Amino acid sequence: MRSTRLILPALAVGFVVVVAPLPTTAAPASVAVPAPTSSTVVREVFSPDGTISKIVAPAPTATVQPRSKTSARARTTVVTIQNTGPTDQRFDLVFVGDGYTRTEQDLFHQHVLSKWAELSSIEPFASYKDYFNVWQVNAVSVDSGVDDNPQGNDDKRTALDMGFWCKGTTPTTERLLCVNEEEAYNFAALAPAADQVIALGNTTKYGGAGGGVATAAGGNAQAGQIVVHELGHSIGGLADEYFSPGTYTGTEPAEINASKLSDGSKWSKYLGQPTPDGGVVGVYEGSKYYGTGLYRPTENSIMRTLGKQYSLVGRDAMIEAFKRKIPELQN
Repeated sequence: MRSTRLILPALAVGFVVVVAPLPTTAAPASVAVPAPTSSTVVREVFSPDGTISKIVAPAPTATVQPRSKTSARARTTVVTIQNTGPTDQRFDLVFVGDGYTRTEQDLFHQHVLSKWAELSSIEPFASYKDYFNVWQVNAVSVDSGVDDNPQGNDDKRTALDMGFWCKGTTPTTERLLCVNEEEAYNFAALAPAADQVIALGNTTKYGGAGGGVATAAGGNAQAGQIVVHELGHSIGGLADEYFSPGTYTGTEPAEINASKLSDGSKWSKYLGQPTPDGGVVGVYEGSKYYGTGLYRPTENSIMRTLGKQYSLVGRDAMIEAFKRKIPELQN
């Protein structure tokens, strides 16, 4: 079993918390893979059991988009899920879909509503959901569904070119659902504004990926948690808290939820307080892909495992980010 050290403030007594080991089949985190190059990208991989890892995958190949996609954007409609105020005073979330034909746009709408309902039920989104604008961009595909072949040769005619196995670039990572990010941004630009783009694939099979454009299986209930995790990065600037063997020797991380300081001074005002993800805020060794040399404030938040809550530290970081973006909250 893997043991995780919890280090409490100086007056408290330290003890050992034993947690279940990560599955041996999980993809290794970034310390166990080559550093990305100009021809590769780092992507987050999400398992159905909630565990998260990172891999280095080939970067998408730049291609000229067929004329049909350009004209498809011209015919695209934008649906308002909720509009709570001017875009310069709100956080604008844009959902784009892939593998939804013209007759399946109602299905895409239901998938968007489901993912937004899940996200807006989780704190701090639940308390601040009225400060979000949410837009649905109806990208129409010729074929239904997404590519699902380890060789990447399904070649369905879809608006955003989504596919499992990262379109054949990672034939050992089935659940990695990749998208043509440039095309996703092109469609998202049709919305009034876009602070974060989420691409949903027309599939019930579990899958998704982290990146500039977060992806998730539109018809899979578990995949909504990927969106929650990714917004922790893009809104709150939170670090990943999962890890694998390796010792960190670098400088102090910029993220509030990762530190090389074993005394918890980075989040000292929270030490000993109950946290929404369970237990109390302390100092737990293992964070940001390293098993030793870096610490996190709680045992198991959404930044380590899908299905969990944001920690107290992470939740406050999200709220502060909301306030920086939304002038009304700055008063």
